[in-house]
Amino acid sequence: MVSAASFDFAGASAIVTGGTRGIGRVVAARFAACGAQVAVCGRNRPDDLPDGIRFHAADVRDPDAASAFVDAVAADFGRLDIVINNAGGSPEVAAESASPRFSEAIVKLNLLAPLYMSQAAHRHMAHRHAGQGGNIVNIASLSGTRPSPGTAAYGAAKAGLINLTRTLAQEWGADGIRVNAIVAGLLATETTEVTYGDDAAQARVAASVPLGRLGNGDDIAAAALWLASDDAAWVSGAALNVDGGGERPPFLDLVKGN
Repeated sequence: MVSAASFDFAGASAIVTGGTRGIGRVVAARFAACGAQVAVCGRNRPDDLPDGIRFHAADVRDPDAASAFVDAVAADFGRLDIVINNAGGSPEVAAESASPRFSEAIVKLNLLAPLYMSQAAHRHMAHRHAGQGGNIVNIASLSGTRPSPGTAAYGAAKAGLINLTRTLAQEWGADGIRVNAIVAGLLATETTEVTYGDDAAQARVAASVPLGRLGNGDDIAAAALWLASDDAAWVSGAALNVDGGGERPPFLDLVKGN
């Protein structure tokens, strides 16, 4: 469900990669509800999309496809103001059995695709509007800030994405482009059961979060809206934790068990 608009993005245009489902779909819908023209992409057209959101077929892991997608959106909307690099993820695979092809695909999706999208966006955002360029928000993960057993390539890619965010913020600040990251915590999506298990398992996971629940698309969307807004005009290179207070250190429960 799309919350009431709390920011005014009338006249702005935005891209949300991975915006056809899950967290990305909610983020796209929230930007549209706040007045932005929004484009999303995927390899296959979804059966439906929220009102006012345009779909482009594109695989952002391919630099040429990413560049063509960005150019098409900028031409279609007449400008490009915001890019939300949301597409990402990884199935669980033990590090010792992950094939080179699998690992390369995960790194491409979670690290290289945001780089390709950002490079393509730069030429449309730099030095515009009396020194005010655009906004890039990368959706990172707690997996990039601590060990990520079972998803080694994913965790490494997300760690790289946080570093990429800080580096681009420094390189492109003079161009008027702000680049920030959202470090997402444990989230409920349409694949929550696959990720965390049945209802009882999900309740245990939620109870481990200091704020007592899993996050959702609106939590991530609200952070993205703020980072892309003028309220965050002096925020760049940030890695904003949106995680309900973080993960409880497991040794605390082990100590209690003794």
